[in-house]
Amino acid sequence: MHTNGPVLRSMTATAVKLPMKRPLGTSARSINEACLLLVDVLTQDGIQGHAYAFCYQAAIARSLVPIVAELSEQLAGSPLLPVDLAYAVARHFRLPGLTGPLAMVASSVDTAVWDALAKSAGKPLAVYLGASPQPIPAYNSNGLGLMPAEAAADEAEALLADGFAAVKLRLGRTNFELDLAAVRAVRRRLPDSIRLMVDFNQALTFSDAMLYALALDDEGIYWIEEPIRHDDYAHMAQIAQAARTPIQIGENFTGLAPMAAALEARSSDYVMLDLDRIGGVTGWQRASGLASAYNREVSSHLFPEVSVHLLAATPGRHWLEYVDWADPILQQPLRIKDGLAIPSSVPGNGLAWNDDVVAKYRLT
Repeated sequence: MHTNGPVLRSMTATAVKLPMKRPLGTSARSINEACLLLVDVLTQDGIQGHAYAFCYQAAIARSLVPIVAELSEQLAGSPLLPVDLAYAVARHFRLPGLTGPLAMVASSVDTAVWDALAKSAGKPLAVYLGASPQPIPAYNSNGLGLMPAEAAADEAEALLADGFAAVKLRLGRTNFELDLAAVRAVRRRLPDSIRLMVDFNQALTFSDAMLYALALDDEGIYWIEEPIRHDDYAHMAQIAQAARTPIQIGENFTGLAPMAAALEARSSDYVMLDLDRIGGVTGWQRASGLASAYNREVSSHLFPEVSVHLLAATPGRHWLEYVDWADPILQQPLRIKDGLAIPSSVPGNGLAWNDDVVAKYRLT
């Protein structure tokens, strides 16, 4: 194959564990530190592309470093063509299966490749994808874990700094009355104009979810996220049909097949794409087209720095989920102004590491 474009020289990865300003207590587990895998692509012209994966656990982040090194050996010398490289990565992982942490690796490599390509073209990623880099409405998803009702109300108020007009509250306590108390305390404290999303993180049985979703219909909720197991599309569809409050799912779509199944089953009113699981920038583009075919609005899950560029190029773009977990290692954290996320105007996706901080928090 002949190409005059950039050529891949190498790929490297670094595992870090960062402190979180606001711990996140969910029904699945409590998270106090952000374990990230930083993925760097280097072209033969010396251009670097960056991405990061959110690995949840330190052991996972550490384990992926040698896997990226092995991929680098396989792919070095390849033209920097994202679709071709995505096929090559998928082939490399065909036997173990391109799911879980290996899907994170594939997605992060793809995202870093697109970053390097946009840099080589001298354009911000949104512009390279053919869109104007416009501000995107963001909801503040930091904190607001499973905490006492009044503490949640206090934190919700604090999260409105920087002009946020929406926040997300985690639910899934062992007693739904405590969930309801938290919702009411937060809703009472916030102006009516502020959107309040809630997320059960798959905590409920189907029968409980039917009861609780209907109970939340009169509580001023903007959407209910993942009330039951994320891949139980038939039951999710029944909840979506019964509840007046919109149902939001999608962060666990690994590639297009489950997303197509969920859309066909009418499992949700909205969809949410996760850069790590959907297949990086290449996967996101395909998924956003699928969402558009089913007339579903698209929000992002985590990775706000890159997702803001992708949402700018997404038909039916909806909300950006804002978290500040990567801020400590970034030279330029994502800027929020009047509740809007502002895409970086530099070439690429805007990720650039603060090497001193990376060294400080590196997992060895």
